[in-house]
Amino acid sequence: MTDFEKKVQALRAHHEELLSRKNEPLDWGNGIYEKYKYPIVTAEHTPLEWRYDFNEKDNPYLMQRIMMNAALNSGAIKWKDKYVIIVRVEGADRKSFFAVAESPNGIDNFRFWEEPVTMPDDVIPATNIYDMRITQHEDGWIYGVFCAERHDDCCPGDLSAATATAAIARTKDLKNWERLPDLKSKSQQRNVVLHPEFVDGKYAFYTRPQDGFIDTGSGGGIGWALVDDITNAVVTEEKIINARHYHTIMEVKNGEGPHPIKTDRGWLHLAHGVRGCASGLRYVLYMYMTALDDPTRVIAQPGGYFLVPEGIEYIGDVMNVVFANGWIADPDGKVFIYYASSDTRMHVATSTIDRLIDYCMNTPEDGFTTAASVETIKRLIKKNKG
Repeated sequence: MTDFEKKVQALRAHHEELLSRKNEPLDWGNGIYEKYKYPIVTAEHTPLEWRYDFNEKDNPYLMQRIMMNAALNSGAIKWKDKYVIIVRVEGADRKSFFAVAESPNGIDNFRFWEEPVTMPDDVIPATNIYDMRITQHEDGWIYGVFCAERHDDCCPGDLSAATATAAIARTKDLKNWERLPDLKSKSQQRNVVLHPEFVDGKYAFYTRPQDGFIDTGSGGGIGWALVDDITNAVVTEEKIINARHYHTIMEVKNGEGPHPIKTDRGWLHLAHGVRGCASGLRYVLYMYMTALDDPTRVIAQPGGYFLVPEGIEYIGDVMNVVFANGWIADPDGKVFIYYASSDTRMHVATSTIDRLIDYCMNTPEDGFTTAASVETIKRLIKKNKG
């Protein structure tokens, strides 16, 4: 065996050790969910064949020819009894692409499929695509809704000027994708989610209207829009169903995460909220519930955040961020919440439908003032005194 072959053998053994590492729940959580010790997917989990040229003649130093920077913001679906996530993988060149990874148990042993997803372009090709939400719709298709980013040609001298649209694709097997026209809207849309059921015979979207690529501007929060034809999706009317508020976790912006989970008590929603702070923007997750007979009517909304970056989760490419656009609810009621930390790596937290409903229904709402918060705490103290 040559030195090169020995290096390759050691590299493959090291990679396999990472992929097969058993995950374990952390002690002393909050009772709402369990977090786990290790990230489930990182840039290092991507296949070695994506990164190395294993021809000794062409790559005698066994260098990474294509480097991967991050694995983040994954959609999720239960597919053929496997826990499948559609990962946003970002290369060293800053371009993101989608890749499918699957696990037998949802918490470890995630392995990528052989090749990344080949996503067809819209009429106007995008420079970058990312953050896919997966919806298994009652029409029989699996839809992926994601952000398509392009340079804003209205600002030719500004290389940071960009536009965002909600791109739509569909598939039957997660391998072959049919690209549909991007969602048409008066505002920029980079955070759109497809509801899993028809509403009044139409396709329903959770939107986030924005005046600009970064700034929400006049956009008031999470929106709701119905469209007649998903193959030519046009938003003609949009209403805000979950608004932003001053001095809250969602002061700057908020957006739907994955599509909501249907329960016998209502629709469970997972969303992200953004506020400004001294170090930049802080992204956290929160939950709310809407009525079964009207997914736009909020029936419960716990005050404050549901999940925040902790420990190593705080550190990464974009600090102080958690983001979720995928979760899986098993028939036995267990829920797998897939979230990214600091735009760098993927994690899982587990809970149950019953616990999440209890959390939503029985956690006090935000009273929007210090005085209201103190009174809420005092009521709990009084209750605990008997």
